[in-house]
Amino acid sequence: MGDVEASSANPKRAQGRLCSICGEKRPALKRPKTLEEICRECFYNVFEDEIHKVIVENNLFKCGERVAIGASGGKDSTVLAYVLSELNRRHSYGLDLFLLSVDEGITGYRDDSLETVKRNEIQYGLPLKIVSYKDLYGWTMDEIVKAIGLKNNCTFCGVFRRQALDRGAALLKADKLVTGHNADDIAETVLLNILRGDIARLSRCTYITTGEDGPIPRCKPFKYTYEKEIVMYAYFKKLDYFSTECIYSPNAYRGFAREFIKDLERIRPRAILDIIRSGENFRISTFTRMPEQGTCKRCGYISSQKLCKACLLLEGLNRGLPKLGIGRTKGHNGVNKDDEQQKISHSREKGSSLQSKQCGTLDF
Repeated sequence: MGDVEASSANPKRAQGRLCSICGEKRPALKRPKTLEEICRECFYNVFEDEIHKVIVENNLFKCGERVAIGASGGKDSTVLAYVLSELNRRHSYGLDLFLLSVDEGITGYRDDSLETVKRNEIQYGLPLKIVSYKDLYGWTMDEIVKAIGLKNNCTFCGVFRRQALDRGAALLKADKLVTGHNADDIAETVLLNILRGDIARLSRCTYITTGEDGPIPRCKPFKYTYEKEIVMYAYFKKLDYFSTECIYSPNAYRGFAREFIKDLERIRPRAILDIIRSGENFRISTFTRMPEQGTCKRCGYISSQKLCKACLLLEGLNRGLPKLGIGRTKGHNGVNKDDEQQKISHSREKGSSLQSKQCGTLDF
């Protein structure tokens, strides 16, 4: 009786104990993005509906397309595979979905996470294709780290991984490649490109679809989805995912941007979306000289230089000079050029006896 009287005396307090959407069940969480207190079922609905809305409003897919899902076994790609397969069935997208994984060759990390992906293949009924650095480039990340050390290893991995995903998607004859990049990731990338002064990447890093002029377009259905909500969704749905961080990533430059974003989010949750909106509305001066898009003369991959970054890095590794692929310098005309390209050309002129492996020919 006392509880009833207390509820009548303070109706706002009583109302706050119920889901702010359905008004029937007790809330299970407070949404990081909106701070609404909602129940599990309503959370599932709004989470999935928001992603469906992003897909539809941005025309990410066409009926009948073959779509490769970049699957690492982590929370983002696992939730992406689950949600995309659910939405494909529920809303009749008519997509042919596949899981695509890259084995970088990191003992104690990638070998374990790939076991998770193999379980996801069975759980979601999606065919799985695995491509490896060893097969594509002749090197594993363990071998690269042994040669280069821990300081710049993420440069090698990032460049090789991007190309490996495209090559895997080409093997699957995919029309689109989707990745689990979330709102936090994109906000971090905006900040990183500002800090690096990378105008070319800053101008396109918030695009929801990239590479439309390249071999295979990439889509990011989680562009406006917070990392915390992805974790909550995976937890409540009891999805099977791998949660260990890469053993070589603690020194990554991106980690500092990530910590900064987390601090901002604690102060103002909408800061993540605001940074993305800012990135979307950046206007690059017409006087800014942008790199011209071409193709690598060795492997055919998209590149603004004669050789793509993967070929440059790989040539440095194969010549026993791994640092040739790191660093930038300015040419005589003030345009940034890769320092390693000049050094590699010089070593060729001297008649080096070392023969570089090609990074592969892309057949699209």
